[in-house]
Amino acid sequence: MAVTKPEAIVVGAGPGGLAAATALHRKGWSVVVLERSATLEPIGAAIAIAPNGLRALDTIDAGTPLRALAAIRGAATLRRPDGRVLAPTSGEAFTARFGEPMVLAARAELMRVLLAGLPADALRTGTTVLTVTPGDADRRATVTTADETLTADLVVAADGIRSPIRRVVFPEHPGPRYAGFTTWRAIVPAVAITPGETWGRGLVFGAMPLADGRGYWYATANRPAGTTHGDERAELLRLYRDFHAPVGDLIAAAPAGRILRLDVHEMATPLPAHHRGRVVLIGDAAHAMTPNLGQGGNQALEDAIELADVLSGVTAAGVVDALPGYSRRRVARTSAVVRKSRRIGAMAQWHGRGAVAARDTLLRVAGRVAPDAALRPLDSVLAWRPPTGAAASTRTEV
Repeated sequence: MAVTKPEAIVVGAGPGGLAAATALHRKGWSVVVLERSATLEPIGAAIAIAPNGLRALDTIDAGTPLRALAAIRGAATLRRPDGRVLAPTSGEAFTARFGEPMVLAARAELMRVLLAGLPADALRTGTTVLTVTPGDADRRATVTTADETLTADLVVAADGIRSPIRRVVFPEHPGPRYAGFTTWRAIVPAVAITPGETWGRGLVFGAMPLADGRGYWYATANRPAGTTHGDERAELLRLYRDFHAPVGDLIAAAPAGRILRLDVHEMATPLPAHHRGRVVLIGDAAHAMTPNLGQGGNQALEDAIELADVLSGVTAAGVVDALPGYSRRRVARTSAVVRKSRRIGAMAQWHGRGAVAARDTLLRVAGRVAPDAALRPLDSVLAWRPPTGAAASTRTEV
């Protein structure tokens, strides 16, 4: 007799949603992914995959192809706008400390690898979810789109920082707040890049190489939310005009229409849980954070693997009883990462002349006394390991 598979609907086809869908599929679930965009054009120029993210991907056989993209080798530095070094580190030192490299991948490449782990008919694009009913122990969850109403034993809300599903299941929560700064990102043609960041007065500029020879850069600046310019590249050239070479050249090399701008928001007030009924939240929908630790996507990958592990061997009837275990695993950890990222971000965005001078002095001294000082804040963040049994393959049907 065939065993009926439990059914899951994943809302959102970003890295977290696709990883969750793949992990559940490998645990024997029937999975459908609903994505409102008509096509999976990659939103976001590149994504940093840290050791914890690589370990998560390993459980769904997606880590190895991405390790081949590791391109951050040799010296990496934190600098002042005039080019003087504040703190040195290196790709080799990072790998030696954490056991894995930091992989910077074009987002399109990560999406390609994740999609390869799903059945061809699992993804439905051009599908906007209008509302969700969480269900309970006796009723399946309901997902209503513009075209139909679906039911499932589990709904995974991977629908981003402005998650409509979060607003439905936690209507009392204030949601994310503006972190006080804006980011810009771009991928540029082949250039020679020394990996690192430059911290100025309320300004940060970082650049990293990609494995295919292209370069990726990102910039942040303090400003009121919603501040835009008709020509964002021209505005960036103005903001960073006094930064050392090749900052200006990197900005100028980005096609004007391919510079991505985003006001940064964070979940300053943690959710009381990451589930309600048969609905579970992952990634930015649950714990949006500033980009300063590069952990937004990596925490979403952790979420996906932890969720699949919690639900491993669980029948459709047992989902509601199992999901509190997911919240116990994830709420405290992700809240701590949000706070740590906020603290690092606050220091990077200091603007006052005296505060910046004191910060730079502290960083220079720490870099001389303890060369690995820049890596220490990452110890607890990158220490995550997949739960035992997380890599179990799809169950055999009988």
